[in-house]
Amino acid sequence: MAWALLVSIFLLSVAIFYKTLGFYKRISTTIRASWLFIFLFVSIFSQAQSSINTFLKPSDTLNKPRRTGVYVGESVALGATLIGLNQLWYKDYPKSSFHFINDNNQWLQMDKLGHMYSTYHLGRVGAEMLQWSGATKKEQLIYGSTLGLGFLTVVEVFDGFSQEWGASSGDIIANVSGTALYVSQELLWKEQRITPKFSFHQTKFASQRSETLGASFNEEILKDYNGQTYWLSFNVHSFTKDSFTPKWLNVAIGYGGEGMLYGKDAEAIENGIIQNPYRQFYLSLDVDLTKITTKSHFLKTLFSVFNTIKIPAPTLQYDEYNGLKAHFIYF
Repeated sequence: MAWALLVSIFLLSVAIFYKTLGFYKRISTTIRASWLFIFLFVSIFSQAQSSINTFLKPSDTLNKPRRTGVYVGESVALGATLIGLNQLWYKDYPKSSFHFINDNNQWLQMDKLGHMYSTYHLGRVGAEMLQWSGATKKEQLIYGSTLGLGFLTVVEVFDGFSQEWGASSGDIIANVSGTALYVSQELLWKEQRITPKFSFHQTKFASQRSETLGASFNEEILKDYNGQTYWLSFNVHSFTKDSFTPKWLNVAIGYGGEGMLYGKDAEAIENGIIQNPYRQFYLSLDVDLTKITTKSHFLKTLFSVFNTIKIPAPTLQYDEYNGLKAHFIYF
């Protein structure tokens, strides 16, 4: 293994160094101690990895304890999240009768893409967890892929009873769209050829209105729509089925916006600010991490988690202010 060769070279260098100083006994002691440490580390890691792989390997047939664990775990996690959300957020604002608002013209619809992205990936996780338990494909689609839709629908109900906000028809349509994107691909192709992804870079706008766009990097990722880009990443091999295209190669189409301090221009003007929001469109290369061949279920799980994020890559950008622009690396 490459790491063993590197370790050997390192230990040999240490031995030569000590030899020149005349510490012959320390040479032997150092080498034996180092190799003992490496042996113990590799042994423990290998056993742990083997146990993790066994646990993460999907069941070939229905494993009822696993399926029960999935349903109970999801219920507890989502229930606790909703209770926490209500206590930490909604309880501080006055209640009202259930009502709708029209916010479809705000933030260049970036928030709607966030809803679609969230329901898709929550649903994907729900379906994959049921697949891990050995549940049928029908059960995965009916009860797993709707996980995100159910969760965000409850959040929308919370909004509807809050005087400060209101349920949004645009949010609901985006939620349904995210779930539909996952389910339709499973029904049509029995695989996910098109994956919503997300990328983010910091902008100058957050510091100009930090209470809304975020006062720290973690807050900005969620709140600063100027730095967010949402992508649809297309797996090339899944569509072409040729032998020379790498199975992991994707082409991604992205959408973003910039120049937004407020959700809409009228609100900005009311606060004495003239803003110039504009849309941005992107074309880039990407990687479908789930298409990388590996026998490790730990790595497969890791790849599935990080396949929600668009990798930095050469990108073409077009918008009405800058025209066509090339980025050597864009994220």
